[in-house]
Amino acid sequence: MIIFITGGAGFIGSHLAERMIAHGDQVMVLDDLSTGQISNLDRILHHPKFTHRIGSVTDYSAVVEMVDRADVIVHLAAAVGVRLIVERPVHTIETNVHGTEVVLGCAAKKKKPVILASTSEVYGKSAKVPFSEEDDLTLGATSHSRWAYACSKALDEWLGLAYFREKSVPVTVCRFFNTVGPRQTGRYGMVLPTFTAQALRNEPITIHGTGEQTRCFAHVNDVVECVLRLIATPAAVGGVFNIGTNREVSINRLAEMVRSAAASRSPIVHIPYEQAYAEGFEDMQQRVPDCRKLERTIGYVPSMPLETIIADVLTDQRARLAG
Repeated sequence: MIIFITGGAGFIGSHLAERMIAHGDQVMVLDDLSTGQISNLDRILHHPKFTHRIGSVTDYSAVVEMVDRADVIVHLAAAVGVRLIVERPVHTIETNVHGTEVVLGCAAKKKKPVILASTSEVYGKSAKVPFSEEDDLTLGATSHSRWAYACSKALDEWLGLAYFREKSVPVTVCRFFNTVGPRQTGRYGMVLPTFTAQALRNEPITIHGTGEQTRCFAHVNDVVECVLRLIATPAAVGGVFNIGTNREVSINRLAEMVRSAAASRSPIVHIPYEQAYAEGFEDMQQRVPDCRKLERTIGYVPSMPLETIIADVLTDQRARLAG
């Protein structure tokens, strides 16, 4: 197959590109490098079946050309990270909504299959745990830019499913929960690479809020496997799928696990949300996915133990520090 990945120089995109090249597929990547890095693609950059273009997913001429050549489109390009979202809400909304509009419009011309990346953020402030794909969404006030990302990705989903129902575009929506692993950076607020880098430097491990908020972490290799299986499963078309693990861990406990695994002397400190982000910042206390639909459809769910994930991220961070 010929696979077109938007945001393919990013964290998940680069791992997906590597896997598809290893499978013998041809891969095309479009990335504006606002959060991605060409270095993420070093292992495949000169492979004869790999091509890349530096540019925006909102550039119609670039997108339409690559969509026309592709058999499958994996649309990952988006504004990511809590800090970036809070600091640049205009960029977040325009990139996420308009970028998806461009991709779906180009795909509709020849009914090209699209894997559309979404996020657990769309569940907003819902207190019904675990989160199911059919649950109602509860977003915060428009006065808090924290919810701009959630709203923009929910709109992406509605748009994707509308293209499926009205224009017969084969769209599958992936709601990623906390995906972690090598190459992820803490630059825009990603918690595990931030904790591991701080621990290896014996710097304070900084927790935002009380640390009692819980998350479920899935390794990027498991997540990529889910995407590959969804691409190969016709029954998944038109569906929305949670992708993550159901092992809940508090952020306080995660910090302790990282410190122990790194044999670090780092103190663990708490920073109020107002100091870390902005006054009135709101966070979700729990994010636990119900992945039964995913397992029924593809026969697979992420399962790598958190201890193994932490060890893998520490290895990656040590290499970064050595570099």
